[in-house]
Amino acid sequence: MSTPLHVIIACGGTGGHLFPGIAVAQQLRSMGHHPVLLISQKEVDAEASRKYGDLEFHTVQAIAKPPTLSLRMPGFLWKMLRTYLTCRGIIRREKADIVIGMGGFTSLPPVLAGHKLGLRTYVHDSNAMPGKSNRLTARWCTAVLLGLKEAAAHFSGRQCIVTGTPVREELRHLPTTEEARERLGLPKNKTVILVTGGSQGAKNLNSLLIEAAKADSDVHYFVIAGRQDYERVNGLAAGAKNITVTGFCSDMPAAYAAADGVITRSGASTLTELSFLGKASLLIPFPFAADDHQTCNARVFADTGAAIMCAQSELTSELVHDFVHNTIMNPTARAAMEQAMLAQACPDAAERISKAISATL
Repeated sequence: MSTPLHVIIACGGTGGHLFPGIAVAQQLRSMGHHPVLLISQKEVDAEASRKYGDLEFHTVQAIAKPPTLSLRMPGFLWKMLRTYLTCRGIIRREKADIVIGMGGFTSLPPVLAGHKLGLRTYVHDSNAMPGKSNRLTARWCTAVLLGLKEAAAHFSGRQCIVTGTPVREELRHLPTTEEARERLGLPKNKTVILVTGGSQGAKNLNSLLIEAAKADSDVHYFVIAGRQDYERVNGLAAGAKNITVTGFCSDMPAAYAAADGVITRSGASTLTELSFLGKASLLIPFPFAADDHQTCNARVFADTGAAIMCAQSELTSELVHDFVHNTIMNPTARAAMEQAMLAQACPDAAERISKAISATL
């Protein structure tokens, strides 16, 4: 094996950045390297640091960039400077050789600090339409790592390496469908559709799907409504025996294993999981996502037959019924979509990323 490397991985703030970063850290450790993860003070990060106690975590201040002309910009720049100096100190103390950011503004300070210290630096972007923060961070990177090849067009002049996006380890060990449905209290002999709105923008989607589910009593709908919308959605579903509503699901492996099909947003982390598991899906992009990146993501999958894409403004009970009964409950159509979804997956993404950043460029 080559000389062990000390690698800083900035991955805090959201599950979409955090879990891929953890997967890369685990892969690097298996290769004999020494990863250190930088996370935010958010609860999702704190939970992960407790769950993955065999990994080394450091907390830094995560900063969301306000609008450029906002009165909050001076405060943002001051916090950015403080975080930059904190990251610089950690990089020096850990004697780091490489810094990789897994996306978002949490990545910018450590990548910039690593660049100024003369280290190899990388940023990973999961979306077909990269965010502004990653496009900015890329200016100080040795190379840009991509979840989807379509993003390369937005990093003109930068070396891009398509690696895919890692999935969390627990999704590699799903229970059987029967066991999953027993865990979640779902019927064993009905078609089950998983509905999840992701981390934002689920309210309108929840309302539309409850309406559609009530008109389709032959199918059971398992709706993950989000903690803030649970009471309202549970009230909308009252009396419908074919709808199970939960505010949060801590057992996503079981949720995926129980489902025959999925109706969901099209965030990059969600699509990574769906492709890894080969789940036939109806994608409803969050219409207010930055740069409409969820529509760009969904289009990549829809164009290959891996999913059906529908704008939220065009979603109807009839369209949901058509997806469920003519795709999910049609063995030939469902199998074709599942195979197309699997073809989009990069199951060895963590290994690809680890090899890319540890190679001598």
